[in-house]
Amino acid sequence: MGIPSRNENATDSADRTRRFQRAASAGLYAVLVLIALYTARTFIPAVVWAVVIAIALWPAFGWLERRPLFRKRHTLLAVLLTLAIGLLFVLPFGIVAGQTIDEAHDMMRWFHDVLRTGIPMPAFIEHLPTGSEQAARWWHDNLATPLESSPAVKNLHSAPFVAMTRHFGGRVVHGLVIFGFMLMTLFFIFQAGAKLGRQMLAGSSRAFGADGAALLQRMADAVRSTVVGLVVVGLGEGALLGIAYAVTGVPHATLLGMLTAVAAMLPFCAPIVFLGSALWLLAQGSTVAAVGVAIFGLVVVFVAEHFVRPVLIGGSSRLPFLLVLFGILGGAETFGLIGLFIGPALMTILVVLWTDWVRA
Repeated sequence: MGIPSRNENATDSADRTRRFQRAASAGLYAVLVLIALYTARTFIPAVVWAVVIAIALWPAFGWLERRPLFRKRHTLLAVLLTLAIGLLFVLPFGIVAGQTIDEAHDMMRWFHDVLRTGIPMPAFIEHLPTGSEQAARWWHDNLATPLESSPAVKNLHSAPFVAMTRHFGGRVVHGLVIFGFMLMTLFFIFQAGAKLGRQMLAGSSRAFGADGAALLQRMADAVRSTVVGLVVVGLGEGALLGIAYAVTGVPHATLLGMLTAVAAMLPFCAPIVFLGSALWLLAQGSTVAAVGVAIFGLVVVFVAEHFVRPVLIGGSSRLPFLLVLFGILGGAETFGLIGLFIGPALMTILVVLWTDWVRA
């Protein structure tokens, strides 16, 4: 066994120094990134929403970017797409607000009337298969009497209700601020264009290798397919049920169709709207129309949720229906509304890791 030479000792010492420096640099980078994320934590939801929307629109953005009209006008394309996204979100709320203002006078007159006379009990409550006596008694005690002295209305002035109202108003303002910063972030993502996409792929390849870059691409595909599945299916359900509302005589069929489309983008939320419309028809005595809307809505939702949406969401990412469902519902419970899109991406990672483990 020979004694290590001085050069070998110096080489080993230099290697140890370089490894220590790389580890220290990695630790320093991690700490700096965590501090930066903590500093910008308020705006992380806006950035995540902007990234999700950008991923969903990236193929369309790339196609527009290659057109002669926008080939040298990235800023113009970014401005137009950002404005289009803003209008897509703002326009439905504007329509709702406009119709609300138009009917504000009638609503105020109706409100003053029920304060003096109360709300008559609908006839269908007496024909409920169970609980009709309890429901009728509660209605007579709280709503059929003049609402000025009703216990239900008195509770509206309690401190918890006022605090809840203020909290709701604060959440609305916070949501508007996040929406504004989301649009701003989205503009800068679009302005960076394909260069940003290439940098993201190059960075992931350098950090995690070719497998890491492929996994990132699969996650982006999962987010894109989830957005397409939720939005396209939601719009389809809203259009079909909007026609059903118009045919059966439900008032404000267009507005209710839009609300149904928004609710249908969330799993199993569309029945809240169309079953509410069916109850309104039942209260008006239109039993056949009410049953028709309820059955038609249930059929549309069943087909959309069990056949169309799983194919759109799970097709490109090869996710089974059960994992699609777990990803959407579990993501929404864990991360809120943005979890609808993050959840399937995480399920995609799970499937990829399992596939690699089995093949290894």
